[in-house]
Amino acid sequence: MPKCDTLIRNVKILDGSGGEPRPGSVAIDGDFVAGVGDFPDDGARNTVDGEGKMLAPGFIDSHTHDDLYVIRAPEMVPKLSQGVTTVIVGNCGISAAPVRLAGNPPEPMNLLGETNTFHYPRFADYTNAVASAQPAVNVAALVGHTSLRNNHMDRLDRTATVDEIAAMRAQLCESLEQGALGLSTGLAYSSANSASTEEVVALCEPLSEADAIYTTHLRTESNLILDALKEAFRIGQIAGVPVIISHLKCAGLDNWGRSGELLQSLEKAANEQSVGWDCYPYAASSTILSLSQVDERIAVTITWSTPHPEITGKTLSQIAASWGTTQIEAAKRLQPAGAIYYCMSQDDVRRILRHPGTMIGSDGLPNDPFPHPRLWGTFPRVLAYYCRDEKLFSLGEAVRKMTSLAAQRFGLANRGWIREGYAADLVLFDAEKVRDTASFEDPIKPAIGIIAAWVNGELSYWKRSPTGRRAGRFLRRQNKPS
Repeated sequence: MPKCDTLIRNVKILDGSGGEPRPGSVAIDGDFVAGVGDFPDDGARNTVDGEGKMLAPGFIDSHTHDDLYVIRAPEMVPKLSQGVTTVIVGNCGISAAPVRLAGNPPEPMNLLGETNTFHYPRFADYTNAVASAQPAVNVAALVGHTSLRNNHMDRLDRTATVDEIAAMRAQLCESLEQGALGLSTGLAYSSANSASTEEVVALCEPLSEADAIYTTHLRTESNLILDALKEAFRIGQIAGVPVIISHLKCAGLDNWGRSGELLQSLEKAANEQSVGWDCYPYAASSTILSLSQVDERIAVTITWSTPHPEITGKTLSQIAASWGTTQIEAAKRLQPAGAIYYCMSQDDVRRILRHPGTMIGSDGLPNDPFPHPRLWGTFPRVLAYYCRDEKLFSLGEAVRKMTSLAAQRFGLANRGWIREGYAADLVLFDAEKVRDTASFEDPIKPAIGIIAAWVNGELSYWKRSPTGRRAGRFLRRQNKPS
């Protein structure tokens, strides 16, 4: 057998390809997989008996807002307990770096943290802080368009001038040199909605030469979503860069049933350019409390409120009734605040999740005191509810969506597969027992059935508890995304 520090024997290996599990053993030496096969027990410093359970590549959370959380809470228990070994941060146009604040962070940057938590005027400052914090998971980061606008514009309710775009481009290019994956936008938010398509194209142009990517929270996810998709495709085509659509959904009652149209549009575009997308496995979204999203036909739960922290966890209808006012008036009084919107059709969620091009991303908000359960439950929910119970796809396909597909889209070198020479990011789970336990009523609960997780060869999670070994790293942009 190959020289190794750890032998994980008697497992069923799901290698990330989407294929069926196969019995065998995996040898780890240092940070890497030293071999995959049928090895004897002797020769390893440590041996773990997998007892016939599933061994997969560590899950890659393709859409997170863990930018500051990986520094503030480097144990990263919400993610490690799901088998997540790598998080992609800097999504939706908001990133922790590069940022210089003149006052309070503009919405939705305030979802990441308070003013005094933004300490990273250069992207390298952030990567150094991640290295110093030694988080338990790997971190790869995008640069947020809204963060750049904040740095170089006096107000955000307009498009940028030529000089402001030049300043943003220079800062983006510096960040790309320091390892950023690419640029993200959050064009639906007021802090970026006034940006023209041309502004975004100008910022995306340097991405092509750097083999970087463009990800976007579309300008709208409701009635005009097809137009918003076309804008994203056009930006990618002009700039010559891969495009990733964030948290694909049909938002609002009037758009239920349109997922087939969206997927058809994405499939057509993918024939001509590189296009990807992610989705979370819930029919409810979560972000800042926005008056434009208040619809009395759907339920809204308040996750936090600066002027009224006492109402966290209550629905907007309950609050409005107790105050003797309309939901819109109650929402005005609660701001700034966060909310969960029960705005999607379960059928649309199923259809999007089932598509072979869909990656899995949690979009969790770790700063929320009453978070959406996706923060703790996304990946086990895919394995349990949608794979095992609903039978939307095979177990191998579920794992592919959470591993190799994301590694390819984001250009993460030597991750997302169980292969010799690849990073030893691994998760051992019980396919029959794995299940999310976090709920909308009780959202801060770890999953069951995740037995162990290794990050860069270190056993970091074992039988529902972190081991204290924090072996995560900052992952610089390396491979060309595909």
